[in-house]
Amino acid sequence: MAATGSEKQGGEDVKSFYVSTPIYYVNDAPHLGHAYTTVAGDVLTRWHRQRGEKVWYLTGTDEHGQKIMRTAEANDVTPQEWCDKLVEEAWKPLWEHLGIANDDFIRTTEKRHTDRVQEFVQDLYDKDEIYKGGYEGPYCVGCEEYKLPGDLVEDENGVKLCPVHKKPVEILKEENYFFKLSEYGPKLLEFYAANPGFVQPESARNEIVNFVKQGLQDLSISRSTFDWGVPVPWDDKHVIYVWVDALLNYATAVGYGANQEKFDATFPANVHLIGKDILRFHSVIWPAMLMAQGLPLPGKVVANGWLMVGGEKMSKSNLTGIKPQDLTSHFGVDAYRWYFLRAIAYGSDGSFSWEDFSARYTSELANDYGNLASRLAAMVGKYYGGVLPEATAAGEAEQAVRDGLAKAVTTADLKIGEELDFQSGILAIFDFVKQVNGYITEQEPWKVAKDESPEGRARLATILYTAAEALRGVAVLLNPIMPDTSQKLWESLGAEESLGALSDQRVQDAATWGRLAVGATVTKGAVLFPRLEEKPA
Repeated sequence: MAATGSEKQGGEDVKSFYVSTPIYYVNDAPHLGHAYTTVAGDVLTRWHRQRGEKVWYLTGTDEHGQKIMRTAEANDVTPQEWCDKLVEEAWKPLWEHLGIANDDFIRTTEKRHTDRVQEFVQDLYDKDEIYKGGYEGPYCVGCEEYKLPGDLVEDENGVKLCPVHKKPVEILKEENYFFKLSEYGPKLLEFYAANPGFVQPESARNEIVNFVKQGLQDLSISRSTFDWGVPVPWDDKHVIYVWVDALLNYATAVGYGANQEKFDATFPANVHLIGKDILRFHSVIWPAMLMAQGLPLPGKVVANGWLMVGGEKMSKSNLTGIKPQDLTSHFGVDAYRWYFLRAIAYGSDGSFSWEDFSARYTSELANDYGNLASRLAAMVGKYYGGVLPEATAAGEAEQAVRDGLAKAVTTADLKIGEELDFQSGILAIFDFVKQVNGYITEQEPWKVAKDESPEGRARLATILYTAAEALRGVAVLLNPIMPDTSQKLWESLGAEESLGALSDQRVQDAATWGRLAVGATVTKGAVLFPRLEEKPA
């Protein structure tokens, strides 16, 4: 886990590489869509830890608002009781199950958060950034957002629907407090121009720039028709708008107003990972709030696409919300972590199907990767009694493998660590796995083993050491993505004794050749990716 406070390198304070997920509504248990973003953040932060960087990874739950209140009422419990139950029985256990190595889990009902939210909003009010007014308009409880008329869609009867939830909007009229968001349009456009990578992917950036160019309306930052929220500090008849409350988690969780040293060492986030349906909140409202308070803006806001099932966005409301455990019980946790980032280009919509998962699992994980590890361990066991031999007869074929590993490291580090192109990074690693399989096939060590001459023995030893070293590099590269199976491979190669813990290996050093110790004990453990049984009914 990352440390709190400052660390020094070269006499200078080093800021944490800070990544956040959305904080998720606890109106129901998590589904694949929630886990998709959280796993992506986990892989990204594990990758940066594997680089040796100081990292902070935040996730959590959004527990205020009308949607939560109505869900609790429908279940005949208080909103707090509902939130406590869902967080402790569904959300936190799932992240643990999926191996999510978050440094903090923020809940918006925690005092460390609510006190700071009131202070932040009070500061804006004192600066004359907030005023009282009235508003009437279409409101989607599912989004907890007033919709612009142009955002709505119509059903066959002409009823106005939320484009995300496909449910009728409610026309609300109430007296609210407003944040002067309209004044920040020019400042936001100037910032977007100076920081073209702030909103990603490019399609999302274009959408936001065009939206702001059309002119911004002031933002209603309070609600007065219900009371499940953080009270407005100067007027307890109002509660703070749930999105203002929620966005501030990125600051309150790292010490805003409470621990200045930690805040300075962590804030702002380097990367906010979000779903594209909450893009405007994070790339328009959030930066405007920070500008108003004189705080630094995040490095980038990256919107992932939707997971689709049967052509519909995956969600509980349209009955396509699949539980991650439905898949991990069949494919395993590591394969689950790998599949969605491998199969779907991050930032684009992607369709999930059981058949596609099964096909990729069998072809790439079981046949290409798992079988390579098993064959290598079996041959070292058969021909050298499980002791890794020394390579003394390397040639062009071995140099090609070394070059292939170097290419995989460079490409994967750029794509995963910098560009958040998880798919391309994973493909680069598995292209190298295919290359090593091709090397084994071409060199035919089972035939070379029949040559008992010194030259034959040297050649066999070189082939097996080359394959083992290649897999050593693969274990390092795949550790952020598939930590359990990478650890099993690391132990199978006998790497821990001479090289230390897998988590201490650096991505940037993974291509340094010859690191596995000659004489290391290579063991054939359990199959990394067992053959799949039939799909459960």
